[in-house]
Amino acid sequence: MFAGTLAAAMVLLAGCSTAPPAGQRPEMAHLPLLRGWFEGQEVLYVTTDVSDAEVAQAKHANYAPLLALALADVAPATPGGIRRPGATDRVYGTTNYPQASVFASAPQPVGPANTFTAYSPLWQLVQVTWVHPAQARTLRSEEEVLNAQEQGLVTLRETRVVLNCPIIHRGRLGALPGVTVDGPTP
Repeated sequence: MFAGTLAAAMVLLAGCSTAPPAGQRPEMAHLPLLRGWFEGQEVLYVTTDVSDAEVAQAKHANYAPLLALALADVAPATPGGIRRPGATDRVYGTTNYPQASVFASAPQPVGPANTFTAYSPLWQLVQVTWVHPAQARTLRSEEEVLNAQEQGLVTLRETRVVLNCPIIHRGRLGALPGVTVDGPTP
């Protein structure tokens, strides 16, 4: 039993191997780096895949409609009322004010030592719209977004759009191993 489990684990680990063989330098790719906010701190992330074709085009990302299956069930799936939980968290994007996205969670720290098990790189897009755009200001945390909603300053609209946007750098709080940034870091 143990040997079979170990063999299966080894196959899974080899399937998406990230480390180059010992002594070899990894090949590098340059991706557009985006800046966002988590709990008042700037984070760096990349957007690679989106479940909605129009949003994928706007974000210059892969159109990946199956990502939408990561959302929680909207209605009970069984007569007993059991719902399938989702694998997404919320990301807030402003519709009528230019500002960076606000994330509801982030890895702590970034990388294999992450201890925040609620973090997911899959995000359900929540649209933030300022009621009076002249009053708009930069929001830097989910708490600030929700407070602005409570005060009637913004409206929130949950979408069925899922984005794959892993957070790869959190300044002094760490970065994914091997990540280098050409510009300033948070």
